[in-house]
Amino acid sequence: MSSFMQSLYEIFSGLIADSGFMLFFQGDGYKYFIMIAVAIFFMYLAIVKKYEPLLLLPIAFGMLLANLPGAGLMAEPSKDGTVGGLIWYIYQGDALGIFPPLIFLGVGVMTDFGPLIANPKSLLLGASAQLGIFVAFLGALLLGMSPYEAASIGIIGGADGPTAIYTTTKLAPHILSTVAVAAYSYMALIPIIQPPIMKLLTTKKERAIKMEQLRPVSKTEKIIFPVLVSILVILILPSTASLIGMLMLGNLLKVSGVTEKIAHHASEALMYILSLCIGLSVGATTNAATFLTLDTLKVLALGLFAFMVSTAGGVLLGKLMCKLSGGKINPLIGAAGVSAVPMAARVAQNVGKEENPNNYLLMHAMGPNVAGVIGSAVAAGIFIALFG
Repeated sequence: MSSFMQSLYEIFSGLIADSGFMLFFQGDGYKYFIMIAVAIFFMYLAIVKKYEPLLLLPIAFGMLLANLPGAGLMAEPSKDGTVGGLIWYIYQGDALGIFPPLIFLGVGVMTDFGPLIANPKSLLLGASAQLGIFVAFLGALLLGMSPYEAASIGIIGGADGPTAIYTTTKLAPHILSTVAVAAYSYMALIPIIQPPIMKLLTTKKERAIKMEQLRPVSKTEKIIFPVLVSILVILILPSTASLIGMLMLGNLLKVSGVTEKIAHHASEALMYILSLCIGLSVGATTNAATFLTLDTLKVLALGLFAFMVSTAGGVLLGKLMCKLSGGKINPLIGAAGVSAVPMAARVAQNVGKEENPNNYLLMHAMGPNVAGVIGSAVAAGIFIALFG
């Protein structure tokens, strides 16, 4: 063989040996196939089924990129000055607790606390839907996990991705990737997870209940509410300041009527950018080599259990309130007490319309829904105050 051909052969051999394809067939390379299949399934749910595509599609594609061997997009910078991977730098917004409060700012702008103000009893439904957080916390302790890990896993039950990320960065950063993926995945899969539980715990007659229209809420009430909640909640639990403070600031920007441009950009451009960054970086933490472990499966299972218990807790209190009110409250709105705004409220609306096409539960469900946002932040504050 000529020296030219020998050199050419060595070049191509080196390219093949260094390619990502070869890594699929080394050690636990089969795990990458599993994670890529999961990523493609999530893309199918986002694109074809349209399950929260703004959230699920970036997560799925980040998961795909993380499991293409050799890409190195999540590589950490080395001590000798070698630059890290692109997504690793984006991920620092999660790891340092920067993105979650900013997401809460945008959520606050998009949130209408009017239904909660008009019907303060909604606060009880939002509180009851946090039941899964504390049940999963106890379950994780029984499985031998530390209080820090148990608290981080329990927060998944609130169906609030930013709160789960924020809590875990404070208490158990070593399981942040698993908690973040679980929280955001279950948020996106609410239309699949919640309806069976809601239908199992309610009767057709209960689901068909048509609720009376809520009273109008004045602008003054809407302005006072975020200020009053900030003062009361943060004084009681200072550890909630970042989340509750940003949530209420965002809402005040909206209802004050004097910062329309800031409110517009916070609810549009800022939220889209943050959703993309969080989704992509969270998905990219699911590297097969570290993600497919028994501990990961425990976290995912406990997180799903927490979310299911939270849904059930809200519905069961809704049933009790239905009986106490003489059948005036549709118990489906209790399921919206998990803090996925407005996804959980839309699910309550859709399930109610299946039984009664003239049933419009959305605004009634938004009361427990926004109460759940406050409730999950308070639960996180309790855990951080206890274990932080």
